[in-house]
Amino acid sequence: MDYVLYAVPFFLLLIALELLADRWRGRSSYRLADAINSLSAGVLSTTSGLLTKGVGVLTYAFAWQHLAMFELSGQSLWVWLFAFVFYDLCYYWNHRFGHERNIFWAAHSVHHQSEEYNLSTALRQTSSGFLLGWLFYLPMAVAGMPPQVFLTVAALNLLYQFWVHTRHIPKLGWLEWLLITPSNHRVHHAQNPIYMDRNYGGVFILWDRLFGTFQEELDEHPVVFGVTTPLASWNPLWANLQFYVQLWRDAAQAASRWDRLRIWFMPTGWRPADVAARYPLAKPDLVGFVKFEVPLAPGRKVYAAAQFALYVAVGSGLLAVGETLALPYLLAAWAWMAFGLYAIGAWLENRPWAPAIEWLRLLSIPPVLWLAEHAGLFAAKPMTWSVLLGYILLSAIALWWMTGSAARFGRTTARG
Repeated sequence: MDYVLYAVPFFLLLIALELLADRWRGRSSYRLADAINSLSAGVLSTTSGLLTKGVGVLTYAFAWQHLAMFELSGQSLWVWLFAFVFYDLCYYWNHRFGHERNIFWAAHSVHHQSEEYNLSTALRQTSSGFLLGWLFYLPMAVAGMPPQVFLTVAALNLLYQFWVHTRHIPKLGWLEWLLITPSNHRVHHAQNPIYMDRNYGGVFILWDRLFGTFQEELDEHPVVFGVTTPLASWNPLWANLQFYVQLWRDAAQAASRWDRLRIWFMPTGWRPADVAARYPLAKPDLVGFVKFEVPLAPGRKVYAAAQFALYVAVGSGLLAVGETLALPYLLAAWAWMAFGLYAIGAWLENRPWAPAIEWLRLLSIPPVLWLAEHAGLFAAKPMTWSVLLGYILLSAIALWWMTGSAARFGRTTARG
């Protein structure tokens, strides 16, 4: 059972409730472009997961079949309870390495790039964590935890972490000593020096207290969210590539061959001395910290949200049928989704070439649906085509009007 698929409607409902709580309490923890960027990373991650899930599952199953020291039964309650706790311990070390070593941070940094902290941030997930993340869960396979037990407790661990991504819930008393809570997870998402690289647990804060990585949220140090090398983009593809590209550039520019190799495995932030001297990285000043923003007219924001809704729907549909699709169809679906999310990101960044990309994205929708129907992925009814074509037509009219208005405004400004 794909628990994440069934949880999607509840995620969206809770995000809507958090927006209402913002309004009721006079807060502003959401910005549209930031939320769409976070959710785009999540949609891209789940779509990529259809292609890459097998890496973790197959390696775990192989280790379980050939290396298991014990034969544990999935029918036993204690096995499930032990697996739930054991998984969180493995997650702690996976998460900790994700912050403390360059190659792991390159994957995990996606989750921390948002300069806001809300429930949409929880869905901001990496698309490349599959490359090395599976290594940390092999101890469970060696201990004899059946794959179905492993997959289920992994999903439950991930689902638990959703609710802690909020600023509306204060400290929770004695629970702060036992569980990951919104307060101690806010610390984890901070870029303040006092908070950085702390509170790694997924469900239990006990590991952080045991291994010396716990930090309490302090009133005298308000949390500043984000990363010390800002993403400064609404592009979910660049979000996944940013730190890999930085590591690659630093490795290519290093004079020492040894530095070119070890940079990937050194503590996060380490750079070859010669590269750091020639190409210093600017770090934001947390005093008066200014969040990344691109001015965009309200109508353009509404347009972006309406277009993004299509990708949430298609992404959810792919989660439902993904395991039945052949690899070529999965690759095509991923490419189309990635292109669409990239186009929306370019639109939110108000790139000069964004309208041309947007026209191309709109024109791609009917042939993609036609190919999906003829591939037998679903049976589109006449009403489906009517609604879709109406949606595209209205989008095209809005796009033509907005781009035409911008051009007319530019000519008027030039004459003035």
